[in-house]
Amino acid sequence: MRVTLASIACAIAFTTAPAFAAPVIFFGEDVNNTGDPNQAPFTSATSARNTFFSNLTGVGVETFESLPSGSSSPLMLNFPGAGTATLNGTGYVGSGNDGLGRYAFSGSQYYYAGSDNFTIDFSSAISAFGFYGTDIGDYGGQLTITLTGSNGITTLTVPNTIGSNASTSGSNLYWGFYDTANTYSSISFGNNSGGADIFGFDDFSIGTLTQVTPTPAPEPASWAMMLGGFGLLGASMRSRRQRTAVA
Repeated sequence: MRVTLASIACAIAFTTAPAFAAPVIFFGEDVNNTGDPNQAPFTSATSARNTFFSNLTGVGVETFESLPSGSSSPLMLNFPGAGTATLNGTGYVGSGNDGLGRYAFSGSQYYYAGSDNFTIDFSSAISAFGFYGTDIGDYGGQLTITLTGSNGITTLTVPNTIGSNASTSGSNLYWGFYDTANTYSSISFGNNSGGADIFGFDDFSIGTLTQVTPTPAPEPASWAMMLGGFGLLGASMRSRRQRTAVA
């Protein structure tokens, strides 16, 4: 079989073109291995949050600061510039550091989810969502996120560290996603601890499809080197054919 330079270049284009997974996930966690209920540093979680936000424009954030402390569901959430939503669950708006590992990230208030599941229903379809979580997994709990949208129902497992008997109390994490192919009307948070593990959340952030602006991936230097190599190979082949014709 004859292989031409054009066919090789075409093969490179198809095999190295970036594949955009749907949804694209962002995650960072700061584990407190001391068992101290005071908050861990926000280093990894905030780094994940910043990377997530670098792919978005004008997203809305619910910080829980405008809601009365102690108010329970249904909670009306407001995401300036992106829409509104209704949170249904058994939790309530908490304040300050509860001394057991749950605390706020921005301001002084957050959503104290307890050990139960809860759901957020959006007034308009979204394509991006993120949040901070605290004290997740110190009593063996696994956090799951179930998305209901244009592509059906998708359940994702948040890779939080699994502790026991408050061994990672005070840990925090950031989890988020964006999707350029699908939209979502509802998100449910799952806690499989059977009532043993209590979670806290803050800074819910949403973005519509038009607010998802993925940062372009730079062209790998190896592509340019390979294409340059093929160019030299082509020049060499042409020169050889010319010398043969003259001879």
